Amino acid sequence: MGSTAGNNLETRSLFDEIRSYNKHGGLFDLGHPLLNRVAESFVKAAGIGAAQAVSREAYFITLDSAGFDSSSGVVSDVTGTKKQRLPDLRGETNRKSLEAMVKNTGKESLQWGLAAGMYSGLTYGLREARGSHDWKNSAVAGAITGAALALTSDDASHEQIVQCAITGAAISAAANMLTGIF
Repeated sequence: MGSTAGNNLETRSLFDEIRSYNKHGGLFDLGHPLLNRVAESFVKAAGIGAAQAVSREAYFITLDSAGFDSSSGVVSDVTGTKKQRLPDLRGETNRKSLEAMVKNTGKESLQWGLAAGMYSGLTYGLREARGSHDWKNSAVAGAITGAALALTSDDASHEQIVQCAITGAAISAAANMLTGIF
């Protein structure tokens, strides 16, 4: 009987494991739905942010190695600020290049995770407090999340914080109103 259970566990595929997470309510059980939702959103978005940062750097490295000008290395990060691509990269060693990429990837992962976890937690909390889930909850959550995301940039100005708050509110309210149309 014990060996049958052991064999069954060994033959489960990754797809079976992922499907079992959805049946049990997600990846985390932290004792409260709000905590579960924030943690799960943070982890998923942080993974997406890391993949995005690494793929962007791989793209620019490919352009540089092919001899194309990658617009002098200035790119926009999640907060919309212009920054030098891998500012710690001086071309001295591969170790410094790797360290710079890991640092950049970690920062962007944190930004993406912060945005997703905060937005998810705010929409959940507002729905519980107001008793309904509508565009107003989405707009408030988007505005607060946008402002918080703007504060993660190196040189956050008042105008940038307000702009990110308005953009976050507009995008999340529009997404909420368009849900169900498509």
